[in-house]
This record gives sequence, C-alpha cells and structure tokens, in this order.
Amino acid sequence: MYNVPYFKALEQKDVLAFMQTHPFVTICGVTDEGWPVATQVPVLVNHNEEDIVITGHLMRKQMHTQAFEKNNKVLIIFQGEHSYVSASWYTQPLQASTWNYMAVHATGYMRMLDEAALYNVLLQQTRFFEGKADSINDVVKIPDDYLKANMKAIVAFEVKIAAYEHVFKLSQNKDDATFHSVVQHLQNGTPQQQQLAKEMMDQNRNRLYENK
Repeated sequence: MYNVPYFKALEQKDVLAFMQTHPFVTICGVTDEGWPVATQVPVLVNHNEEDIVITGHLMRKQMHTQAFEKNNKVLIIFQGEHSYVSASWYTQPLQASTWNYMAVHATGYMRMLDEAALYNVLLQQTRFFEGKADSINDVVKIPDDYLKANMKAIVAFEVKIAAYEHVFKLSQNKDDATFHSVVQHLQNGTPQQQQLAKEMMDQNRNRLYENK
C-alpha cells in the first residue's frame, strides 16, 4: 500500500467508520500452490474495545473458499470513492495529474463457522443491509426448507483483524487554492466524485477550520 504520513485520516475512528460504511470488500488469499485468489463479498465490521472482527459468508466448493480453509491468513480490501484529478484544476503550474482515493487494507486470520453461527450471520447481515428488523426479507420469515437448502451451499466466516493500514489520498499536500479548486470540480462531477469531494472536506476539516 502507498504509505506516506500526510495521506492519512485525521483520527483513527475515521478509519473504522470508513470500513463500516464500505462493507463490500475484496478478500484475498493464496492457494497451496502459491496462486493468489480473491472474491468480493459484503461483510459486517464488528468492533469492541480490543478487537475488530469481520463476519460474512462464502459459497462452498469455490477455489477461494478452499484456499481460505487451508491458508487462513487473508487480506481484506475496503475501497472507497475515487477519481481522476486533472492538473488543469490546479492553481500552480507544472504539476502532475493524479488520482484521489480512499482504501483500507486489513490482514487477519479467517475462521470458518458452524451452521448455528451461519444462521446468526445471515440474520445480522440481512437486518443490517435491509435497515430494519421487520423486513419481509428477514431471515426469520423465510420458510425453513428453503433456508436450510440454501444454507447447505454457503459457509459463514469471521476474520479477527491482526493489523490494518490505510491511505486517504485527498489532496492534503496541495495548497489551499488548489485544494478548493479540486473540490469544486469534483462537486460538479458524477455522484461518486461529489461524494469524494465531501470526503475531502471532512478529512481536511482541521485545515479548513483554521483558515476561517
């Protein structure tokens, strides 16, 4: 991961919040033969005073699932908003265009869970993503025979995070005039660019406050 001190979150809690609000992740591992494998899945990010634990589920009998079962060290990538940033937006000449983005790389040990835990993971995920417990799609409302048949094809997992690092590359190294110009151009762009502009303002909030 690209690692420089000025492309970091203002506070560590911002990194956890980013992980929790970007739950569609890429999980990477390696096979016994040394080949990399990866898959994309939605997860829940659970946090207490000591640990960050990622939970989700995978399809059985897939190459990546078999690799994770044999080699349980995994990398989980959380990807946020990103965009090309044109040097034509800068107020200072002779500078290179770049790409602004946000990402977290978390490493840990994956553990496959039993059927009872799978039910709980499905229940928690459904309620989290539906946004309510009384949804017609709630797991408790699904017919048992249908639910059990589908549960046979998947396995729940948890990953206790051992370490994580991040990069929030949001024009922190630019002068104030250039920073505001980049924000303005992004605000006039796509929905993703507009969201990136909001993230830039938030992660530069100390500088913006000081310049008021």
